[in-house]
Amino acid sequence: MPNSFVEERTLIAGACRVLANRGLADGVLGHISLRVDDENLLVRCRGPRERGLGYTDAQDIRLVRFDGTEAASGELDGWSVPNELPLHTAVLKARDDVAAVVHAHPPRIVAADLAGIAIRPIVGAFDIPGTRLVKGGVPVYPRGVLVRNHSLAAEMVAVMDKRPVIVLRAHGITSAAPTVEQAVLQAISVDTIAGLSLDILSAGGTLSDLADEDMAELPDLGAGFNTGTAWRHEMARIDGVVASADARSSPS
Repeated sequence: MPNSFVEERTLIAGACRVLANRGLADGVLGHISLRVDDENLLVRCRGPRERGLGYTDAQDIRLVRFDGTEAASGELDGWSVPNELPLHTAVLKARDDVAAVVHAHPPRIVAADLAGIAIRPIVGAFDIPGTRLVKGGVPVYPRGVLVRNHSLAAEMVAVMDKRPVIVLRAHGITSAAPTVEQAVLQAISVDTIAGLSLDILSAGGTLSDLADEDMAELPDLGAGFNTGTAWRHEMARIDGVVASADARSSPS
């Protein structure tokens, strides 16, 4: 692995495994990027031994220019940038408040949108950050296309506006935030609310937004809990999966 940005590459690799562990990026599709300066970003690339997001390691995170060329000699030897790199770079160029972009294919979010179910603040203390996020609205990019060029990426960014998450119809989601951790946690919250919505409707229930007076009572638990503690939990989950797999494979 190249010697530069070792900590950041390790973070992004772990975040990819979190997405897979949570069922938001099953298989080989999806990627995460992190801006490092005005011209370069780290992004999950497809390597010579591609096994999918759940098996991402720091070697798979490569430093590239916004145009997709390698930012340093050897960065793309054996690796290729995502076809949808324009999805990442368009958001980063348009949003000074964003440093990290997550693109994933969560089946529950795709299913809910195709069923005509909007992501709404139907919960309260169950997920306070998620409730606050969706209270502001989750826009939908209505084209089920691969966002693989600057024209399509510009369309998506225009619909997304300044929102943290956008649903891509018949495709997946894009989540944007100041940090990798926050971008992933946002995606998890939206997926959870989509899953609850599907469960409620399949059980014959109806969806109702949280009352304004209840929304006003929800405290801000702070970044230390909402992001710091939540992220340690996500990393512990994937560590636990690895430990369980190792235990099963060990001879008795």
